[in-house]
Amino acid sequence: MKIGLIVGSLRKDSWNKKVAEVVKELLPVESDIIDIVNVPLYNTDLDGENVNEEYKRLREELKKYDAYIFFTPEYNRSYAPAIKNVIDIGSRDPEGNLWAKKPAAVFSASMGGYGAMAGNHALRQSFVYVDLIPMQQPEIYLSKVQELFDENGQMVERTKKFLNKATDAFVEHVKKHA
Repeated sequence: MKIGLIVGSLRKDSWNKKVAEVVKELLPVESDIIDIVNVPLYNTDLDGENVNEEYKRLREELKKYDAYIFFTPEYNRSYAPAIKNVIDIGSRDPEGNLWAKKPAAVFSASMGGYGAMAGNHALRQSFVYVDLIPMQQPEIYLSKVQELFDENGQMVERTKKFLNKATDAFVEHVKKHA
């Protein structure tokens, strides 16, 4: 089993990327953070016979995984546009929709009090059209994420325990659906 981790915040010091790095360490199976920083916005002019190299690279990378965890902040009550872009590119592979029937989860984090709940739910709605199979429970919303790391940059133990339960639940979800 191999799980792809997709971080929607492209910022170097992204809180969601820090959460993804912790999750990568907690997962009891092979996992990697998929680099999406330099992927151009989806444009059919960049696809087809003369496909953009980043589209090719991303699609080949996505094909390596059995399941995906998406990490998103909340932007204007929705999810990160970089994730929308990745979903669009993966759904338009020449061989077909790369997302179909793959298990997925959304982990969202924000500096505010709601843990990017609206972004989390908006992303889960997108899963329906591309046929990703979402993990229903537990739901992962990390509010005030800046308070979930200590002065040394380490995640606080209670949050790490919560994420460990969530990653274990996701592995079970993947086993059921992969």
